[in-house]
Order: sequence, then C-alpha cells, then structure tokens
Amino acid sequence: MAKTNKPYKSALQEQEGISPPESLSSDSAESIKAKRKKQPSTKDLVKGITSGNITDLSRAITLVESTNQKHTAKAHDIITACLPHANKSVRIGITGVPGVGKSTFIEAFGSYLTGIGKKVAVLAVDPSSTLSKGSILGDKTRMEDLVKDKNAFIRPSPSGESLGGVARKTRETIILCEAAGFDTIIIETVGVGQSETAVHSMVDFFLLLKLAGAGDELQGIKRGIIEMADAIVINKADGDNLKAAKSAKVEFNRALHLYPEKDSGWSPKVSLCSALKQEGISDVWELIQDYLKTTSTTKYFQNNRNNQNMFWLLQTIEERLKSDFYKSDKIKSELKNQIELVEAGKTTPFAAAEYLLSL
Repeated sequence: MAKTNKPYKSALQEQEGISPPESLSSDSAESIKAKRKKQPSTKDLVKGITSGNITDLSRAITLVESTNQKHTAKAHDIITACLPHANKSVRIGITGVPGVGKSTFIEAFGSYLTGIGKKVAVLAVDPSSTLSKGSILGDKTRMEDLVKDKNAFIRPSPSGESLGGVARKTRETIILCEAAGFDTIIIETVGVGQSETAVHSMVDFFLLLKLAGAGDELQGIKRGIIEMADAIVINKADGDNLKAAKSAKVEFNRALHLYPEKDSGWSPKVSLCSALKQEGISDVWELIQDYLKTTSTTKYFQNNRNNQNMFWLLQTIEERLKSDFYKSDKIKSELKNQIELVEAGKTTPFAAAEYLLSL
C-alpha cells in the first residue's frame, strides 16, 4: 500500500471535525498559548482549594514556595482566605535516619488511613541539590501506590537553605492542605541536622522511626530527638529481625523511663511494625488516637498549637528582617567592603557587623 503524507486523525477528531495539531492555524496556536499562560486569580484558586481541587492546591503551594515578590503577595492573600477553613486536621511529624524506611512506612500508614476514610496529605521535605536547588529523593516515585490514591496528596518540596532542611514554607502549605479538606497531614523530615526540631514545632504528634540493632538502644540515642518523640516505632520487625526488634523495644522502653515527664501528660510508647508487610500499622494509629484523647483532656493539644503559632510569628519576623537586610543596596555595597577589611585584619567581625547594622 502506498504511503501518504496525509495527517492522521483520531476517531474523535474525525467525529468532531477537529484537525490534528499540525494543521492548527497560527491564530489558534497563539490562542492556546495565551490560555496556558493565563494564571487563575486568587479568588479562583481559593475556590478551587476549598472545593478540593488538587490542581489549584498544587498551584497555590508553588506560589507559597516561590521567592518572587508578586507570588509571595498572592500566596499571602490565598493563605489569609484559607485560614477559616484550616486547623481541622491532625498533624503528624515522622522522622528517622536515612534507610530506616520512612517512605515505605508513610505509604503503608497513609494507605491504611485512606482505607478507613481519612484524607491524607504527605509533605515530604527532600534534601536540595546544591546545583539545581531541586529535590533529590523524589518521594512520589517511592510511594507508587499512595500517589495513585484519590484520597491522598503527596508534595515533595526541596529543603533549600532553610533550617535543618525543612522547606521554608511548609507551615503555610499545611494551612492550604487543611483548607482543601485533608484531615491528616504527615510531614516527613530528611532525618538529618536540625530538621526534627523545626518539624516538631509545627505538628501535634511526633513519631520517631528506628531500626533494631543500630547500636544505640542502650545509649538512649540522640537525647534531643528522644525527648521530642511521642512514640518510637521500630520498623522492619519481621523475619529474622523480629527477635532483635522485640529486644530493642524493651531497651527503648527502659530508656524512656529515664526522661522527665512531658507537659502533655502523655507517656511516650514504643511499638513494632513491618511497613513492608503492612503489619502493626493499625497499632500506630491507635497510639496516635490515645495521644489525642489524652492531650485534649489536659487541654495541652490547643495550648501547644497556640505556642506553635507564637513561635512561628517570631520566626517569620526574624526571617523577614534578615531577608530585608541582605536585599538592601547599601548593605550589598558595604558588606563587600567590610569583608575585605576583616580579611585584611583592619577590623573585627563584630565591629563590622555593628557598622552594617547601624546603616
């Protein structure tokens, strides 16, 4: 059969009389480009978010994460409009060293929650590439099943240069997700640096994932993280590792008794699970439910959120002052001079700082 150069038309195109892309007129092409470039208004985005539109939620989060001043202003208006619809979720922080199985656990845990009727948003803070500034780990590719769940939303965000690898605008993103109807927010840290401290200051329940046989049970490992944890979950408690996991549970329980009582009135618990085999996942959720019941009774839950709001108010002020300081043209000019003077030994770092702050 002789080949022709006639453009192929799909059945739908034939039925509707639609020409294939190759035969689009220049005017039509320009019209399509214009529509693509047109950005939804603040009102449209808020309406979309509060009705559960994931595309609009993603667009708003992108605005929140942007450093563009116009985007920042628009994001502020969106967050303000979404506030009345927020604060109706349970916020759970999950941390653990790389290799402990955080992504596998979160996928199993998130799937369990959607299975019992919850809407789950996972905010995974990825380490940033120093070259591209983008996320390295890509949690969407590591949570293949959860990402397909209609009641789940996964948003990996590059940590950038913010404290301990925590994405600069994670807290604002929480508000947007809550306004979109997600009643369970999971925040995954990179598991290194001081990211745990920052995440702890924006969640209701802080979960530490551990492995058996890591050699740190008797030391009560990383005292600061242990003190923050509301529960320690030993993952990969299956097969030949089950015996070691049970032994680790005993040791962690002993270590927890050495720590002072929490203001919440809650005694941290240790649990076992196998995220890979989806065993012990429901036990973790029961632990969280018990915690919420206890802290609601003692009124710690709401007091903690109020304290977190005050903390983030002060943090925001500090970040804004720092940002405005370095954006000043006068500072940009004088900073270089002061650095040269410090390097030449003609002034001290403290004197240079005092001078710059007085400008």
